[in-house]
Amino acid sequence: MNATQATRPPAATKPVRWAADTVAVMREGARLRLDYSAQSLWRVDRVIDEIRRDGAPYAAVESVLRGFGAYAGEVVARHGGAEWWETGGEHWLRTPDGRLWDPIEEARRCYAGDGSLRLLCREATR
Repeated sequence: MNATQATRPPAATKPVRWAADTVAVMREGARLRLDYSAQSLWRVDRVIDEIRRDGAPYAAVESVLRGFGAYAGEVVARHGGAEWWETGGEHWLRTPDGRLWDPIEEARRCYAGDGSLRLLCREATR
């Protein structure tokens, strides 16, 4: 654990783990390397789109979407200085300018065909 991880708020624990699990699963299962860069979110958006086009039921992909959303949130946290917050079991980000973001919900919107983790990251890190 590095110094940055050691000083992160407790609300980051679950999303950081979900993101790391997603990186590992994508690397091993799909041979897709996710490196926590903003550019990697293009690939994540495409993977979600492929899952949607394959017609997978939401219940079958809910935890995958949570992982993709957490991964996107980690990209924003690492590149935009955002912090994870938790309320009522929901995890969201607060950027240094005070704006609030819900990358996990954005992953769900991507699955519904009406969202983009890449665009969320671009907006949140402006």
